[in-house]
Amino acid sequence: MSENGGWRQRAAIVKQLAVIGGTGIAELEGLVEIARHDIPTPFGTPSAPIQEGKLEDIRLFFLRRHGPDGSTPPHRVNYRANLWALQSLGAREIVAINAVGGISSQMQVGCLVVPDQIIDYTWGRQHTFDEGSAGPLMHIDFTEPYDGALRAALLAAAASENIACQNSAVYGATQGPRLETAAEVRRMAADGCDLVGMTGMPEAALAREIDIAYASVCMVVNAAAGLSDTPISLDAMRTILEQKAATVGQLLRTLVRKHCCEP
Repeated sequence: MSENGGWRQRAAIVKQLAVIGGTGIAELEGLVEIARHDIPTPFGTPSAPIQEGKLEDIRLFFLRRHGPDGSTPPHRVNYRANLWALQSLGAREIVAINAVGGISSQMQVGCLVVPDQIIDYTWGRQHTFDEGSAGPLMHIDFTEPYDGALRAALLAAAASENIACQNSAVYGATQGPRLETAAEVRRMAADGCDLVGMTGMPEAALAREIDIAYASVCMVVNAAAGLSDTPISLDAMRTILEQKAATVGQLLRTLVRKHCCEP
């Protein structure tokens, strides 16, 4: 058997993981690229070619949510094409990386968070695969929007590497691309949101519709509007992203070693 054939045989028995990189995550550190895929879908073209490679000798896929040059705004991301293409390549689990603002007091700038709930404030996005043309209505159970087993695996990986990580939070998904007003953040806090981001929905719901286990790792890059005496600075946010990207990479490598090879 060829080396490539042996690798593909091994890949068939591991949990097939994909990573969606958000703002500031242009590449997956340590990923040895094997191929790039331009996948046509019934919903158009994905944000970028999907990288196929090996991380810790395990096959996975990586997709830049905001496009090859990071310029696609959150309300223009083709979430349906992205999820459909990843599923067509065999992805059964997705870890999404998100840059967010912190609302509640425990969500300090620089911390990592694995959220467990979400509130959707977005509008006008293509938020379902169900276009009413065939089959039963997609009344998915979204009580727990993130996959419990994948969340637990992420938290276990973080603990094993002594990576500080908040183990629960409510993610509030806003429309973007502008940042929120102070009044909007006060409303979100009253609603129970701990974090604010722009890409968590409809990504999570679409994954559920096509039976992909989905979880998120959030990097808190700023205090949400009105919660700091310091004006929000894009340069400061980029600095935090650069600092935390290596930690997120370490977390993902550990996840791959410990979780993806489980029987």
